[in-house]
Parts: sequence; C-alpha cells; structure tokens
Amino acid sequence: MVIRTVAAGLVCLTAAACTSGGSKAGGDSGTPTAGGDLKFATSVEPECLDPEVGARDVDALIDRNIFDSLVEQAKGGTFKPWLATSWTVSPDQRTYTFTLRPGVLFHDGTPLDAAAVKATLDHAVDPKARSYYAASLISAYSGATVVNATTIAIHLSRPSRPFLQALSTPYLGIQSPKSIRENGTSLCQKPVGSGPFVFDNWAKGTSVKLSRNPKYAWGPPTAAHTGPARLNSLTFSFVSEDSVRLGALTSGQADVISEVPPHDVTVVRKVDQLLTAPEPGAVYTLLLNTRYGPLTDERVRKAFQRSVDFGKLVDSVYAGQYKRSWSVLSPATPDYDKATANSWPYDPALAGSLLDQAGWTGRDAQGYRTKDGKRLTLRWPYSATMQRDQRVVFGQGIQAEAKKVGIDVQYASEDPGKLGADLNSGKNLDIFAMSFVRADPDILHFYFGSDQTVAKGGGNMFQLSDASLDGWFGTEIATSSPAAATTAVAAAQQYINQHALALPTYASSYLLGAAHKVHGITFDPTAYPLFYDVWLGK
Repeated sequence: MVIRTVAAGLVCLTAAACTSGGSKAGGDSGTPTAGGDLKFATSVEPECLDPEVGARDVDALIDRNIFDSLVEQAKGGTFKPWLATSWTVSPDQRTYTFTLRPGVLFHDGTPLDAAAVKATLDHAVDPKARSYYAASLISAYSGATVVNATTIAIHLSRPSRPFLQALSTPYLGIQSPKSIRENGTSLCQKPVGSGPFVFDNWAKGTSVKLSRNPKYAWGPPTAAHTGPARLNSLTFSFVSEDSVRLGALTSGQADVISEVPPHDVTVVRKVDQLLTAPEPGAVYTLLLNTRYGPLTDERVRKAFQRSVDFGKLVDSVYAGQYKRSWSVLSPATPDYDKATANSWPYDPALAGSLLDQAGWTGRDAQGYRTKDGKRLTLRWPYSATMQRDQRVVFGQGIQAEAKKVGIDVQYASEDPGKLGADLNSGKNLDIFAMSFVRADPDILHFYFGSDQTVAKGGGNMFQLSDASLDGWFGTEIATSSPAAATTAVAAAQQYINQHALALPTYASSYLLGAAHKVHGITFDPTAYPLFYDVWLGK
C-alpha cells in the first residue's frame, strides 16, 4: 500500500510557479478556446470514486473534476469561499456555520443545499460506508444542523484547527444525497457531484471518461475563468509501465502523462512540456515497528537510521529530481522544520557501535550481525501492484546499504492479502513504507497519533503510543495560536528523528508531461493537476 494519498508553502497555485524548462505551465499563451478531448495517462487505476471512500491519489485526482468543496485552500494556507460564500466560527471553535452559494445543482439535477452538505458529512463518518480516511479527516465531527436551505451549522466535539483544510480536499467533496440514497454500495462506480465534469463511464482496467458539465457556473475563486470547463471531455487511461506511458506522450497517443520517470525528464523537455509541483505532506517514509521485533530497541533503530547514505541513494535513483528528506514532513508542507536538515547524517561507524551496544556483536557466514545465534533481520514486505517512482529499486538500495553494517533487510514483494493481514496484526513485519500527500502538518498526527491506528482510519501502522507526541498533536489540533501550532509540529518532527521512530527518505515532486498544445494546467495545494481551465491549441 503506497498512498500519495492511500495536501501551501511552496506548492504551485499559479501556472508560472510550477514550470520546468522555461515555459509557462500548460503553455499559457494565446486566446483560450473551447472544445477538445484531453487524454491523460496515469500509472494506477482508482479504487473508488466515492470521494468519502477512495483514499488513493488517483481517486482524488479524478474526483476533483467531479466534486466541488465548501472552501478552497489558497496560497499560503489561507481559505477562500467556494460552495460556501462565507462562514463563522463560534467562540469555543466547535461550531462552523456556513452560508452556501444558491443555485448550485448536482449532475442529477437536484439542488446542492444544506441538507446535501449534512448528508455528505454523515456519509463520511458512517461506519457502513467504510470511509476510513475521510472520517479521520473530520474525526471531531459530531453532527450538523440544517438551519435553512443555504445555511448549515457543523458541530465538532472538540476544536480542530485542520478542519477547514480537510473540507477543502476532494475526499470531502459534496455529493448528491439522492445518489447516496439510491446508489448505496455502487457509489464507487457512480459518482454524482456538482463539478465541472460529469462522470460518463469506467471501463475497468482501461479508463475513466468524464464529460463537460454545461450548467457549471460556480468554479473556485482562484480559477482563470468562469462558466463551464473549456474541454469537451477528459479521459484518464491507466498505463502502469513508465516507458509505455512516456511513449504515449511522445507519440501523441496521450496529451498529458503523470509520473514522468526522473531519468526521462530531459527527453520530455526536448519534445514536450515538463510541469512540476513539489508534493506536500508526508514524504516517502519507512515506518518502523517499535512494538515487536528488533526495532523495539532504539539503538537498533538508530543504527538502521545511520546505516544508509540516503543522499547518495536518492541522487542515484532519482537523477536529482527528488531531494533527500530529513523530516517526515515535506519542505512543501506548512510548519516543516528546517532545523531537521543534516540532523542525522550517514554514519556507518556510529551504526556499528550502536549495534555492538545492543548486543548484536556476532557475525554469521554471510556477514550479518547475530545475537544469541539469531541473525539481525528486518522484514520489509511490499505490494508490487502499489509501487511507483522506482521504489523497488530504491528499496533494494536501502537493503544493500544496511547489509554493509550487518543488518539483513528482507525486502520482498508479498501478496496484498497477506500484507494486509500482517499490517493488521502488527507482528509479522518490521518496516512498512508509504508517502501521503496533504497540505497540512496534521499528517504527522495521522501517522503517529495513538488515536490514528489503522482500525480507526489512520496511518499509525504499528500502533505507536507516545505521550510526548500525543501532547504535541493535541496542541497542534486545538490551539488557536499559529505560533503554538508551529512550535508543537517542530517538536514532533525533531522527536521522531531523535528516537528513530521512522526514516524519511525523499521528498518528491509531481512530474507532469504535457504536449505543447495543452494550455492552462495548474496545480492545487496537494500538487494535483487541475483541468477546469485547460484548453487545447493546435
């Protein structure tokens, strides 16, 4: 399971800010025209297009075109009206009252009103919907009161500083209550929103097609135009092989492709456009099992931490397009702590000393460390179907580096069913790696909060329970002081490194290849490309 999702500081909200190679993003020149069918090739197929259920990046990428949000997150982490024209917050920060834009219609012709907002949020937290990630985003939600058709009061059980940011994401896009009632378990295949594009069809294993919503007149405030989308249609095809996806772009079979391989950016720059946006949230991170196995010993965790030359490995695998990480938070995330830089450099001598202190002083015939006749083994399974960004090659590099100090990292593909069972038990693996995009530092709470276990929809894979971290997360969530939140998030980042609770590896950027005829692509705060303003030239 790898989520770029399973979200702005440095993120790109204007075309020019996200360019690479000297041209404006999407070739923003000339007079926009209407019409045309855009073909977008991406690496993986969505799991579910019910926005409150699907948690993958590709789910959000597609759903953003189908569903609108109450608010829009803008540059610098501020929030602007979208479906909500205004809002107020009660003095105790537990009630948000939104005034809604009148006249908005869902694709099925029903009105988007306060009852629809309530139905969406209730659906998100309904255990029957299995909306784990969306539910975790609004874990403080305790219900809503429909004041009238255009006014809704949303109640929280506790203050929640990240609440508005959560509402701005595709994962809480507002959907038709009629569809929720009538489609039930088929919501994943029948998304009905109010967005600029209407769901047409999903050819499993092949593509999802969306068509322009001719009645659309309520785009987000940062959009470059008003009214319907400029494209007639938008088709997402699923092409897992990097080389095939790249070939589709250079041959004209695809207009835009996601995840340009870092080693191929020069090729794309020569013949097409390379558009980039740094990804906020949690970087690709090795989460370590501190409850069972060898990594319960902090000395072993620190030895593993110092055994890998991450800087050299990242440069080798990602050709300088991605940067080595020092914090679980990406530098593109609000409250990223610059003081984490260079705080745990590569030091194989220190790694060896720490292993000696932990009692792993023996060596077997293969050169691996042993204690009491047992080899120092760290089991790291992964699902081959969920890998991207050359992560298998990267994992093999980590495996080879760790071997030099005597750590046997058993990095191997595992059946998704068995991997899921291992994660549920928490006992049969020592490492699990993933990244998660979110333009809010609360992603740290999602990863390490004791109340954010997988069973509760969180990302705390190994059920870590640490009073210090929970205290900082409590401050970060509930405080009304930005300075206090920043201080708490910084302390959490430093603590995670100091105790080697996880190993951040690299911070990625969204690398998008686009034909020169494609104009107007921008990126939202989560580094997802946006297509509402896109138009096709000749």
